[in-house]
Amino acid sequence: MSALLFRSTNGQSPAVNLREALLAGQAPDRGLYFPEKFPRLTPDDIAAFAQLPYREVAFRVLRKFTKGIISDDALTAMCRKAYDFGVPVEVIHHHVYLMRLDQGPTASFKDFAAQMMAQMFGRFLQQDGQQVTVLTATSGDTGAAVAHAFHKVPGVRVIVLFPIGEVSLSQRKLMTSLKDNIRTVAIDGKFDDCQAMVKRAFADPALNHIKLSSANSINIGRLLPQSVYYFYAASRVAQPGEPVVFSVPSGNFGNMMGAVVAREMGLPVKKIIAPVNDNDAFPKFLASGVYQKISPSRNSVSNAMNVGHPSNLARLVAVYGGQMDETGKIHQQPDLAAIRRDIFSSSISDDRTRASLRDFWNKYQILLEPHGVVAWQGFLDWLAVEPLGSSPAVIVETANPAKFPEEVEKVVGWPPDVPAAMTAAIALPEDFDRMDADYEKFKAYLLTKHV
Repeated sequence: MSALLFRSTNGQSPAVNLREALLAGQAPDRGLYFPEKFPRLTPDDIAAFAQLPYREVAFRVLRKFTKGIISDDALTAMCRKAYDFGVPVEVIHHHVYLMRLDQGPTASFKDFAAQMMAQMFGRFLQQDGQQVTVLTATSGDTGAAVAHAFHKVPGVRVIVLFPIGEVSLSQRKLMTSLKDNIRTVAIDGKFDDCQAMVKRAFADPALNHIKLSSANSINIGRLLPQSVYYFYAASRVAQPGEPVVFSVPSGNFGNMMGAVVAREMGLPVKKIIAPVNDNDAFPKFLASGVYQKISPSRNSVSNAMNVGHPSNLARLVAVYGGQMDETGKIHQQPDLAAIRRDIFSSSISDDRTRASLRDFWNKYQILLEPHGVVAWQGFLDWLAVEPLGSSPAVIVETANPAKFPEEVEKVVGWPPDVPAAMTAAIALPEDFDRMDADYEKFKAYLLTKHV
C-alpha cells in the first residue's frame, strides 16, 4: 500500500511522506505540511473505541497515517510506551465533561504528541543513520514536553527557545534542568520572536549543512497524535454517531487543529470552540473576515497562549479551501461562512480568566488552571449565542494547576498540590543560555554550539 502524502500549505514544495514531513518539520517553501487527503475511520471503527484503552485508540487512529512507513507491530509498541499514563474524563455537570490532559511526565497536553514524536524520530534516525537538530520555540509547555520526550534519544540534539519573562518557574525548570542532548536558550523577547527565529533558521541556506527539524506544532508530527484524544473523549461521553462539542484553549492552534483532524477523519463534531486570551486575532478574523496578526503578542496569565500570529491558522485556512502564507497574508480566501458554522471563538481577558477560575471552583469544587479556565469561559460565551441541546460537551484542560501556583493561589487562596515529577524538577539546578531576540546571534549560536 502506498504511503499517505503530505503537501505544504504554501503549495510550492513537492509532496512528501510522513517520514520526510516529520524529519523536515517545515516545508522548504516555509509552509506547513498537511495531509493531501484525510484518511477516514468508519462509524463502526469509531464506535469500537468505547471498549478500548487509550493506547489502542491511538494505534487505530495513527495507523491511518503510518501505513507504509511504520509497521503495525512497531506502532503498537510505540503507543504502548508513549501512553502509560491516564486520560481522565470527568463529569462537570449533566452532559458537560472535563478532559484532563495533565497526567503525562510534564503535566501538560504537549506530552501526548512529544512522547510519540520522539519515538518516531528515534526510529527513523536509527534506520537512516542520521543526526538531527530539533529547534523548538515554546510559550510555556512545549519546551518541557519536548525536552523530556527527546532526552537521550540517540541521533537528536534539542535546542529550545523560550521568552524569559513569560514562562512560569515550573515550566522553565522542567526543561532547563535537563542536560545531555538538551539545550535551552532564554530569549529577551516574546514567544513570537522565538518562533520567528526558529522559522527563519529553517529557511536559511547558510544552515543547510545542519539537518534541522522542529517539534513545535508547525511539525505535522505534533498534530496527528493530538487528534487521538478527541476520539477517546467522544468514545467516553457520546453514543455512537452522536456529535460532540469540544472547547479547546487556543494559542498556536495546534491543539484545536487536532480536533479538526479528528473531525475530517470522521469523528462527529457539533462545534469546535477555540477561545483565546488577549491575543484576539482569530475571533476578529471570524467576525470581520480580515486577518491582522498581533505584534508584539500580548502577555496574559494563560501564558502558553501568548501567540500573536498562530502558525496553524495556515492549516485551518487550507482545510476550508484558502491559502495563508507564513507571514499571515491570505492569498486565497477560505470559506469563511463554513468556518463560522463549524468554529466559535471569543477572547478571554485576564480579569475574566481569574473571575471564571474562582466561580468554577465555588460552583463545582474542581480546580482549573488559567488555560482550562479559558476553555470553560469560551464554552460559556458560546452557550450565550447557541444552545447546547442534548449534545455532550468536553472542556479541554491542558495543564496541571500546579504549573501556575501563584496565579491559582491568588484566586482561590491556597497553592495547588504539586505532582512528584514537578517537585523533583523544581529542586534541580538550572543550566540555560540567554540572548537577545536577534536572529544573527542565534544563527551564530547554532553554528558554534555543541550539546
